[in-house]
Amino acid sequence: MPRKFPLVIGHRGTPGYRPEHSRSSYELALAMGVDAVEPDVVASKDGVLVVRHENEISSTTDVEARPEFADRKCTKRIDGHALTGWFTEDFTWDELATLRTRERLPQVRASSASFDGAQGILRLSDVFDIVRAGSVEHGREIGVVVEIKHATYFASIGLDLAPLVAHDVKAAGWADGELPLIIESFESTVLVQLRATDISASYIYLIEASGRPYDQLVAHGRQADTYLATVTPSGLDALVGKVDGISVNKRMLLAKGNTIVEDAHARGLKVFTWTARPENSYLATEFRGTGGRSEYGDYESEWAAIARTGIDGVFVDHADLGVAFFRS
Repeated sequence: MPRKFPLVIGHRGTPGYRPEHSRSSYELALAMGVDAVEPDVVASKDGVLVVRHENEISSTTDVEARPEFADRKCTKRIDGHALTGWFTEDFTWDELATLRTRERLPQVRASSASFDGAQGILRLSDVFDIVRAGSVEHGREIGVVVEIKHATYFASIGLDLAPLVAHDVKAAGWADGELPLIIESFESTVLVQLRATDISASYIYLIEASGRPYDQLVAHGRQADTYLATVTPSGLDALVGKVDGISVNKRMLLAKGNTIVEDAHARGLKVFTWTARPENSYLATEFRGTGGRSEYGDYESEWAAIARTGIDGVFVDHADLGVAFFRS
C-alpha cells in the first residue's frame, strides 16, 4: 500500500546544520523527526567501514593539517577519475579515529563550519548504535539507509565491501527486519551480491542524471547502459526482481514530461530522490531567489513539484524543513 507521505531521510544526518556524517549531525536529524538517516560507507586499510562522503577525505576532515600524515597524500584513479588527496584505504581505523570532522561546504554553510574540529569520524557500527538509541529516546521506529560507495574500486584493491557490510549489519542486529534497513549504491553489482544474502532490507539502485555505472563500465565498456537508459520502460523491466527500487537525481523528476515514478510504480519498484536542499546553490534555476549562493530560494515550490510526482522517499539536508514540508 502506498505511503501517504514520502519517507523523509536525513542525508548524512542533517548537514545543513552540522558537518555531514558527524555524531551531532545524526543526533540532530533524529531529534528533528526524520524517518531514517543515510550513512555513506567506505573502507579503511584494515577493513573497517567508515562513514564518509567519499574515500578521499581532505574536504571533510582535518587530515591536511596533520603533519604526521603528510606523506599519505597521493593521486589515484577512483571510478575512472584522477583524484589527489588522502584516502581512507591508506589509513587504519585507529589512525582515522584521530581525525576531526569539518564542514565540506563552508562557503555555503558557514554556521555548520563553526562546528569544525569538534567531533571525530564514525564507523557504520557507530551509526547503527546512534539510531538504535535514538529510536528508544524518541519513541519511534527509525531506519538506516546504507549507501555503499565505490564498490568496484574497493574490490580491485582487495577490500570487498559486500561482506564487510553484511558483517556490520548482522553484528548490529539490523539484518532480520526488526528495524528498517535500506541498502543503496550507484553500482548494481554489490546490491545483487547483498540481496542474495539473508539480510532483510530494501535494495535501491541510485541513478545519476548522466553517465554510466562504473561497475557496468568496467564489465562492458562503452556497451554498458547509461543511467538514463536504466529509467526507460525497458530499463526498468530489467530491474524487476533485481532491486526493490531506484533513487534518482531530482533533476530527472523536474524535467518536463518525465514518467519515471509512474513507470517504476507500474513495475512494483519504489522511487526515491535526492537531494532536497533549500539554498540557491542547489535549486533548479527557476526556483532560485535573490541573494547569494547560501541564501534560501523558493525551495517550497521546487519541493512541491518533486512531491507531486508521487515519490516514495526523499533525501533532505535540513531535517526540520524536510519533515515539515513533506509531511504536510
